[in-house]
Amino acid sequence: MSSADGGRLLTTFWAQLATAQRTLLLLDYDGTLAPFTLDPADAHPYPGITGALERLLALPTSSNRLVIVSGRWLRDLRPLLGIDHGLEMWGCHGRERRLPDGRHSLTPLPEAAVRALAEADAWETMARRLGGRVERKPASLAFHWRGLPADRHEALRQALAQRFAELPENNTLAWHDFDGGVELRVPGRDKGDVVRTLLAEAPPGAPTPRIAYLGDDLTDEDAFKALGEQGLSVLVRPEYRPTAAQLWLRPPEDLLAFLHRWADIREQTG
Repeated sequence: MSSADGGRLLTTFWAQLATAQRTLLLLDYDGTLAPFTLDPADAHPYPGITGALERLLALPTSSNRLVIVSGRWLRDLRPLLGIDHGLEMWGCHGRERRLPDGRHSLTPLPEAAVRALAEADAWETMARRLGGRVERKPASLAFHWRGLPADRHEALRQALAQRFAELPENNTLAWHDFDGGVELRVPGRDKGDVVRTLLAEAPPGAPTPRIAYLGDDLTDEDAFKALGEQGLSVLVRPEYRPTAAQLWLRPPEDLLAFLHRWADIREQTG
């Protein structure tokens, strides 16, 4: 999309947002609200993001909804985000949900998938020997190689691929490449399911909210596709890549401008 096309798209969207009775803003975390780091535990939000989220959370909740959608385990995400009040969060690519009032749910896993994850968990020694890091989640294992030279992360990827091919019941796990590693995930839920669930939860007779989903990674493509023409899908990355998203923004400047413009418009609507 050209910058002119993106500008026209945003102008139209902002006009619609100003008259919308309800809004829904969905935000990915890693790579979107926070830069990637060698250690995922160090991935704090970009400067200014927390303040922008606080503005959005201060809007009337009856007509404005803010949701964080992440592949992370919420146990690990919440301390990084630094905001825990009144915020809905989805973790583990849609398997985990925490409502604004603190209620928490996790979709159960098949026993065969639990066994496969347990066996794959034993690969940590090999992964660390090759320079990788392991991130454990309730429904997946993520092997990170960010920061490694190309030959070393390719060696780790090949070693993981061989073990995955030999894993008993490996059909209970799905191989997902992401920016900086690979995740072995129990299939059946993805970020697109979050979008579909939230759309389906609209009260009977309520007007359809104006929706936007912002994300950076391949895992966010499921959400972009699920949203389709029902809302605005935004790729947030320093460099462009082929995507189903309708708009491209660079973090953090373009991202912050988007979030504050959203807050400005909705504050004026009362």
